[in-house]
Parts: sequence; structure tokens; C-alpha cells
Amino acid sequence: MIRAALVYDFDGTLAKGNLQETSFIPNIKMSTEEFWDEVKKTAKDSDADEILTYMYVMLRKAEEAGVSVTKNDLKEHGKKAPLFEGLESKDWFNRINCFARCYDIELEHYVVSSGIQEMIEGCSIFSCFKKVFASKFIYKGDVAVWPGVGINYTTKTQYLFRINKGIDNNWDNKAINSFMPDEDRPIPFNRMVFLGDGDTDIPAMKMLTYQGGHSVAVYDPDRSERGINKIHRLISDGRVDFVAPADFQEKSQLDIIVKGIIGRMANKLKLKL
Repeated sequence: MIRAALVYDFDGTLAKGNLQETSFIPNIKMSTEEFWDEVKKTAKDSDADEILTYMYVMLRKAEEAGVSVTKNDLKEHGKKAPLFEGLESKDWFNRINCFARCYDIELEHYVVSSGIQEMIEGCSIFSCFKKVFASKFIYKGDVAVWPGVGINYTTKTQYLFRINKGIDNNWDNKAINSFMPDEDRPIPFNRMVFLGDGDTDIPAMKMLTYQGGHSVAVYDPDRSERGINKIHRLISDGRVDFVAPADFQEKSQLDIIVKGIIGRMANKLKLKL
């Protein structure tokens, strides 16, 4: 079997909106707008990375509100996050895996996200992923005390290289920077498909497309016209191959696109049904 990978952003791609917005932000007595405005202001005033800043603001505002932030608390918040159609039952993963196996392709699913890993772990589909690379906290006991990993716009590309080289951790910088011949890499870039929903995914989408892989921009059909226009610009700028609603049900536009990409991979590899 030949290995290939579907790599997903999470917030806005698999889950509707940001995971913090479902229950964490209401728990700290803030509106979504107030929270993200605070993040942007703090990042600008401190000349700081916005991903690390939102994690810092989560901890600070939770402390001010007397709300605990433990691994279990974050998983509970993740459980409440709404997923797009076709995901909750895990039907998408089973169906796409079965389709790929018809071509002797072993499909692996990965997440590369700026969202919170511990929240993703609470979602019903967590077990479907071979590895989740996401922003995460350092803990003292079970209590979150400091941002440990912050995955932003450009560092997402680093994690595509980790998947490409078979490195399943955040800390091993020696391995990620060491030379590895293309033929020894477990999953070449041209056997990867990246699914994302917006600005934080652009460098990863562009890099993967340049390397011969495929990028698909998905969008919530209920989102604003302005948001959808932003997605349209991704394809007009040559940053993605396809655009589709975030509908993971059978015979949806996204289902057809991903199956078509897998079929194209198989043709290039001269694999037969």
C-alpha cells in the first residue's frame, strides 16, 4: 500500500467557527468580539505573535473570571463544538479511506491547526487522526500555565515537512532540519491534500501546491458574503486548486473533489482499480 495524507486545519474547516467560541469565551463572561478585540490589541501593543497572545489572553481572562483551565476542562469545551455535516458519524473518514484503498492507497488523516490541541482531543472525531499538530499549553500538574506550542500562519508549513519526513512531535528540530532524500520520505508532498478555510492556511496551501500537492479551500455556506469572497480570492491568486462548501457528506462537492484528487494521484502513480 502507498501512503498518502489528508491534512486539515480544524477551526472553520472541520468545526464551525473557533473552538473557544462555543463555551470557553461565554464562561469567562466575554463576547466573541470582545475576546478577539482584546487579543488583537494585546498583540499589537506588545508586538507579539497573535497565536501565542490569544493563548495568553485565555489564561489571563480565565484567572480573572475564576474559571479553571485544565486539560479536562479544555476537552469538555471541545466536546461541545459543532462539526460540519458528515463528520460527527465519522462517515467521511471511513468512506474516503475505503475509496483510497481501492487504489492500494493507505490514506492517513492529520490536523495542522492554530487551534487548541486539548480542545480538539475532546471532539468526537479525534481518534480518526494519525496525528494532531496544534497549539497547546504547558501544564503544572493538570493546570495550564503557559503556551507551549503556538502554530501560526508560517509555522504550519513546518508541520507539512514533519508529516513528509515522518516526524510525529513538536520538539525535534534536529530531525526536521536534517537532510533526507526525497525517496526516503514516508509521504511525499505530491501525495498530500491540504484542506483549510482561510488566511492562516495560505502559506501551507501555497507551499503544498508548489510542491505538487493539492489544496482545497472550504467555507461555511452560512458565513458572510465577505468571508466567501475571501475564499474566492484564494483560487484566483493561484493559492488553491479547488473551493467547496464544508459539507463532508457523500456526493457533496467536497466528496467529489477529494475522490477526484485521489484518483488523479493513482493515475500518476500508475495504480489501477
